[in-house]
This record gives sequence, structure tokens and C-alpha cells, in this order.
Amino acid sequence: MHPERIPQTIFHTRVRNADLGGPNPFEWKDVSSNEIFGGRRIVLFALPGAFTPACSETHLPGFEAHHESFLALGIDEVICLSVNDAFVMHQWAKALGIAKVRMLPDGNGEFSEGMGMLVSRTAQGMGRRSWRYSMYVEDGAIRKIFAEPGLRDEPPGVPVEVSDAETMLDYLRSSLG
Repeated sequence: MHPERIPQTIFHTRVRNADLGGPNPFEWKDVSSNEIFGGRRIVLFALPGAFTPACSETHLPGFEAHHESFLALGIDEVICLSVNDAFVMHQWAKALGIAKVRMLPDGNGEFSEGMGMLVSRTAQGMGRRSWRYSMYVEDGAIRKIFAEPGLRDEPPGVPVEVSDAETMLDYLRSSLG
């Protein structure tokens, strides 16, 4: 069972600061759940890990490709969440040419755990990771979740079947359109 509201947590992010100069002009910025979700319409999709096959080949690129369609429906921001740190999330976005979707690191898995979506992937050497899902959130209230079936520890893999961008777009068009 998933919560009705998003979990309250602090995300440890990195933001660009041009004054720093050099090859890594970023500084730490802690951002709360309220700052991200408060008073806003958000589409968040969570996935097992940066640079992993399904995440890199279809899940993240699909949301990037449909970004304008989400905004046209009144979505304020599209967010990709993974239990990875801010450095990995930044490099992954850079490697895939992701420029529109916000990359949100859940480095300690606290948000994923609060969602009831933190699973063990130790059999693959991945530690604890988020289950694959997407959700529509209005002002912190979870309105719809598309979670991949079979939520459990140690899955051999988690394909993209219902948490993809097209499924979320179809839902939003019928609900908001």
C-alpha cells in the first residue's frame, strides 16, 4: 500500500554555481519534499538505477521525449528519481543528453522507503534500490501511481510495462485534458 501523500524528506542535490568555475562548478543544496511538490503538479518516475539498461534505453529517454506534452497538460515539472547520489545522476543525464527532466537523487533511499518502494537488489550487487513506478502528484497529494507489477526484493529485473511516459500521458489526458 502506498501513502496518500508524498513522504517528507530532504534531498541532497547539487546545483550549478558559475562563480565556482573549473570543471565541477556545483555546490550542495538540500531541498525538501515540500519545496519540490508544494503547490505544484509533478510527474515523478522512479527507477532502479542510473546507467542500467531499461532505465537508460527506454524509461528516462521516454519522459525526456514527451516533456513538452506533460507541460502542455499543466504539469509543472517532470522528475526522475533514483537511489543514486547527485554526482551519478548528473553524469547519467549528461551521458544521455537529458536536458528537460529534473534528475532527483534519493541517495539514502529515504523517499523510496517512505513510498514503500525500496527493495533489495543485493543479488545483483546493487544494494537497496527503488522499485520502478511513475506517479502524478498535486500539491504533495499522490493522485495516481503506475507501479510495475511484482513489487518484491531481489527481482531478476524490472521491465518498463506500465510506468512509461505514454501510460502517464494517456492517464493525464483523460483526467486533466
